Amino acid sequence: MNELPAGWARARLGDIGVLYTGQSPSPDTVNQEGRGTSYVTGPEQWDGSAFQKPKWTTDPRRVVPEGCIFITVKGAGVGKTFPGIPAAIGRDIYAYQPSAELDFQFILRTIAYRAEEIIENAHGDIPGLSKHHIEGYSAAIPPVSEQRRIVARLDELSARVDLSRSELQKILPLVEYYKLNLLRSAFRGELTAGFRKQHVLEPMEQLLARIEEPEQARGGRQATNEIIEGRGGISVNNPGTVLPAGWDWVPLLRVARQETGHTPSRSHPEWWGGDVPWIGIPDANRHHGRTIDDTIQKINDAGLSNSSARLLPAGTVILSRTASVGYVAIMGREMATSQDFATWSCTDAVDPKYLMYALLSEGDDIRNFGRGTTHTTIYFPEIRAFNIKLAPLEEQREIVRQIEDAFSRVSHLAREVERSLWLVDRAEQRILAKAFTGQLVEQDVGDEPADKMLDRIRETSTISVMEARPTRPKANTVKTDPKQVVLTDSANWPEKGLAFEAIVQRVVLPYGAVRDALFELLSGKAPALVQVFDKHEGRMLLKRVAQ
Repeated sequence: MNELPAGWARARLGDIGVLYTGQSPSPDTVNQEGRGTSYVTGPEQWDGSAFQKPKWTTDPRRVVPEGCIFITVKGAGVGKTFPGIPAAIGRDIYAYQPSAELDFQFILRTIAYRAEEIIENAHGDIPGLSKHHIEGYSAAIPPVSEQRRIVARLDELSARVDLSRSELQKILPLVEYYKLNLLRSAFRGELTAGFRKQHVLEPMEQLLARIEEPEQARGGRQATNEIIEGRGGISVNNPGTVLPAGWDWVPLLRVARQETGHTPSRSHPEWWGGDVPWIGIPDANRHHGRTIDDTIQKINDAGLSNSSARLLPAGTVILSRTASVGYVAIMGREMATSQDFATWSCTDAVDPKYLMYALLSEGDDIRNFGRGTTHTTIYFPEIRAFNIKLAPLEEQREIVRQIEDAFSRVSHLAREVERSLWLVDRAEQRILAKAFTGQLVEQDVGDEPADKMLDRIRETSTISVMEARPTRPKANTVKTDPKQVVLTDSANWPEKGLAFEAIVQRVVLPYGAVRDALFELLSGKAPALVQVFDKHEGRMLLKRVAQ
C-alpha cells in the first residue's frame, strides 16, 4: 500500500527522535563485576525479554538515557532491534530515542519490521547501517491513539501466534523420541511378536551354519573382553540378557567384515577430485539413518592406491566413531571413507538395514561404548567386540519393514508440523504488514491527525536546538556552562540519586543542554556521575561520585 490511510503521515526518523551513535571504551575497562556503568555491545545480550550477559565499563564513552531503542548497525546481527536501557553503548549499537509524543512500542516495532528495508536502502557491499541511513528513513506514522490500538492488537495476536508456535515446537522433539522408542521396542522383539507366532522361522544355528564367517582384516588391536550392555540392539560383548525365542547374541565379526577408512594426503591435490565417492563426517551428518548415494568430496584411483582407503561394496553400514560419534548410514554404491568410521560389509546372515537400525537404536547412548569426556571416541577394541541381537533372517526383514512404515508415518507428521510452523511465521508477517499499512485496526475520525502531532514534534525539536545552540555573548555577560550547572545541582540530590527525567525538571536549562552535560559528566576516566540501578523503583538513577 503506497497511499497512506486517512490520518497517517510520513516522517523521517531523524525528525521525530534523537539518534545516538555508539562508541566503544577501552577493552581493559570492560568487566562483569558490576564496576562502573552498564555497557551494551550487541543483540546477544538481549534474550527477547530481558538483558543477559551483563557488562560494565569504568570508562563509558557514550551513555544513552532511558527510553531508547537499540539498533544493531554492524556485525552478524545488523538490523536487530531491542528495547534499550540507560547504559553505555559500543560502536556496533545505535540508540534511537523517539519523541515522547509517539508510542514507544509502536516505533520499536516499526523499526524492527522495517529493518531489512532500511538495510536494503543502505546499498553497501558490507552489511551495515550509518546514522544517515537510520535518520533518513521515512516511516509511516498513524495518529498516536491509533498507534496504541495497533500495539494492543499486536500484543493480542502475538500472544496467540507465540502459543501456536510453542505448541507446534513441542511436537518435533517427540517425533525423535518416538523413533528411538520404536527402535528399542523392535530390538526387544515387541514389534514382531505376532509375526513369530504366525511363521515358522529358520533356527539361528541353521542360519549361521549355512553362512560362512567373513574373513577379517589382519592386524590392529584385539577385541576387548569388557562387557558394556547397550540400550537397544548392540552391546560390547554378550551381556547375557534374555532375548525373544529364536534370537541370539552374535558377534558382529561373525556376520560382517569390519573395516575402517583413511584420508589420502591433502598435500597431494592430484589424489583428489576424481570419481570415487569418499565419505566424511559432513556426509554422514546429512544422511544419518539413510542411504548415501553421493558425497561432498571425491578421490581418484591414485588416492586409493596411495593411502589405506579402500573401496567398499554397496550395502556397507558405517558408524562415525570419533569427534561426532553416532552417525549411521548405508552406502548406496561402492565408496571409501575417512578413518573416522567403522564399517561393516554384511554377509547374507544380516540385513544391512537391520544392522543400521540396531546401531541407531542405541541413540546417544552409543557414546557409552566410547571413552573420553571432552571428545568421545569409540576405539577398535570395543568395536571389534560389538554383539548384535540377531533375529532370524525373515524376521529381520519384517522388523525393517515395520520400522520403515512407522518412520514414514511419523516423518509425514513432522513435515506437516514444519509446514504449520512456516504458516505461523507467514501469518505473523502478514499481521505485521497489515499493522504498518493501516489495515489491522479501524481508523477513528476523532483521532488527531498524525501531521498535526508531527508538526508539534518538529517545532519542539527546532526550539530545543535553537535554545541549546550557543550564542555570541554580549559585552559584560558570563557564558553559562551546562556541565557546571548540573554538577553544582548534583550536590543537592538525594543520596540514592535521581532519574534522568527528574534532573531535567530540576535544572533550568534546555533539555538538550542537560542531556549533553550528563553524558559528559558520566564519561571519561574519572566520571563525576555514575549510574546505579534502584531495585525499589525498578530503573536507573544518576548520582554524584563521592569526593
